[in-house]
Amino acid sequence: MSARRLNIGIIGGGLMGREIAAALRRWPALIDHPADPRLVAVCDINPAAMEWFDGIESVRMKTTDYTELLADPDIDVVYIAVRHDLHEKLYVDTVRAGKALLAEKPFGIDRAAADAVMAAIDETPGAFVRVSSEMPFFPGAQWAVDYIRSGALGRIVEASCSFLHSSDIDVDKPLNWKRQKQFCGDAGVMNDLGMHTWHVPLRLGWAPERLQGVLQDIVTERPGPDGEPAPCDTWDNAVIHSWATHDGAPFPLTTETKRIAPGQKNTWEFEAVGMSGGVRFSTKNPKAVEVFAIVDVPGIGREQSWQSIDAGSQSVWPTVTGANFESGFSDAILQMWAAFLAELTGDLGDRFGTVRPEEAALTHRIFDAAAVSHEEGRLVAPAS
Repeated sequence: MSARRLNIGIIGGGLMGREIAAALRRWPALIDHPADPRLVAVCDINPAAMEWFDGIESVRMKTTDYTELLADPDIDVVYIAVRHDLHEKLYVDTVRAGKALLAEKPFGIDRAAADAVMAAIDETPGAFVRVSSEMPFFPGAQWAVDYIRSGALGRIVEASCSFLHSSDIDVDKPLNWKRQKQFCGDAGVMNDLGMHTWHVPLRLGWAPERLQGVLQDIVTERPGPDGEPAPCDTWDNAVIHSWATHDGAPFPLTTETKRIAPGQKNTWEFEAVGMSGGVRFSTKNPKAVEVFAIVDVPGIGREQSWQSIDAGSQSVWPTVTGANFESGFSDAILQMWAAFLAELTGDLGDRFGTVRPEEAALTHRIFDAAAVSHEEGRLVAPAS
């Protein structure tokens, strides 16, 4: 199969920009992928941040002006990883420049910003935009999705999805932009991590109909640039209890996004149980997928049983990696990009895809409803 050459530009040369660059260098691990991506341009307002990319021979442009990158007619796809308050302007300009866009969550600092990007997409013929969320591309997470789609759960009893950090348990950690509303947004940790917890539920059709938000601002001050205490005014932890519907039957759905989850580093967890079966997966043990069933136990009879199965390495797109090997974070990023570019070229088929812009825009309505619910102590329906 002849792969389509796609030239990639990155705006934001920080942690995730480097992760994406590394993933593109591993592209030959994918088998018969329809795209042949090459990183050709990097933009960052800090020239020092771009020095890391000097070791990538295909990079021919380094610039501190993102409009220079967008003006290059040879660049096909742009990945943007910048502060939330910068999303709207950069995303709208990228769409209007005719570039395919993989945007970082939360797809704008708030609902108004997300709606502005959606308007630009609607007004631009041929626009192709998706949003980054790599954790569901772990093989175990894909097994869980396929298990649910098979109908094995029967009537759903309950489901949950969590994304758990503990880096902010250090109260002496200096203040940064993710801990300030003016840059991160009023939704705080929900903006920062929430898309991870809603990607799978929304793709399964589990949009919340009514919800209750339980939000925590635990560390209210952190050391500022001068070492003196400065306000840390974003939500640290957020739990959203909601009602969703599956096959016409309502069930409780819970999502958790936490920057202060003692004992966790970077854990994504998903669980769904029903009257006929159940499935759960956590990146804390990335090979293990647990399934629930009522089984015949010799000499005992019919009993309930959680069974653990090793998932191996294969996810959305096949790779040269041995099927029995383990998968990790860098593999999930590679799979996310494989899905993104395969969908761009029209070759994804019915495989699991990256977050759609309308799904990302919906999360802002969910976060707004969670904040109102927390403040007023009542169930709230997300705005349409």
